[in-house]
Amino acid sequence: MSGGPPRAPGSLAQVSADVSAALDRLLELPGVADAVTQAREACTQLRWHPALRRRTAEAAAESRVRAARSSAALDGARLPVAMFRDAVRGAQPLPDDPVGKVAHGALRAVAETEHLGPAWQTRPGQVMARLHLAAATGVLGEADLGRPRLPDEPPREGTVQIPAPMGTALRARLQQLADLLAAPPSAPALLVAALVHAEVMTARPFAACNGVVARALARAVIVTRGLDPYGIAVWEAGHLASGPSYPAALAGYASGRPTGIALWLKTAAKAIVDGAGEGSAVCDAVVAGRFAPGPVPPQGEPPQSERLPGEPPPGDRLPGEPPPGVEPSQD
Repeated sequence: MSGGPPRAPGSLAQVSADVSAALDRLLELPGVADAVTQAREACTQLRWHPALRRRTAEAAAESRVRAARSSAALDGARLPVAMFRDAVRGAQPLPDDPVGKVAHGALRAVAETEHLGPAWQTRPGQVMARLHLAAATGVLGEADLGRPRLPDEPPREGTVQIPAPMGTALRARLQQLADLLAAPPSAPALLVAALVHAEVMTARPFAACNGVVARALARAVIVTRGLDPYGIAVWEAGHLASGPSYPAALAGYASGRPTGIALWLKTAAKAIVDGAGEGSAVCDAVVAGRFAPGPVPPQGEPPQSERLPGEPPPGDRLPGEPPPGVEPSQD
């Protein structure tokens, strides 16, 4: 199913029915249904955190910073989280170099997801263009912003070492992606988001910055479909912490084999569980007063360590925070 659910002729209802049937078949793959349930339960537990009663905006703002930082790092732009916070509050811009431009694009793309609403279901092409404009400004020339690759134009990046579809094959993949985004509300949000994520990553519809677009679009799906309605889970950090497992699972998806597709779906579910743990740590910090109101701590706050997930030595977590995927103590 690496080409996505088959496009169905006729009405949107028929398309939705075919997509639903394809998603039901995926739930039958070994371990997938259990993984989906675990992810849903982790997000439900996170939703009841005391910080989300009155201080949701603070928690969501910090989670978006961490999401952007992790998404940029997954594309090779590794910068300390404090630099992202400084950029958000306008204290200091990100570096004006290739790494800084990718990082800035990740920040813009995550911010753009807050303004998409349900448009990704009805106007997916426009939404992807908006996300690509946010992600790739400064990275690509103006003529390449917000447009799919030309029929004979290969992608300029090789995040996933698989052949990229060209011409009519690419157009077919984009139509399949649109069909998937139109899945009925009853479709498991995790499955839809994971497949959207993998489709953009493996089809690589744009010349560059496909990874940032893929993760931003998946974030919009996860929030809008209600799996994590406040956008607190930092599942991007879960993928970053997994190291080489992330591209390996995407390559498994691209193979089209049931085992490879199941591996990717379970990997995506685990990232949600780990990201809910990271989101809970953010909420704990908000309740403890370790963040001032606003998107980032004030300049006078003691600096934090700047390790990215998966990098030694001590973490970039606040004092007392667990690593991604480890739930904080409820004592």
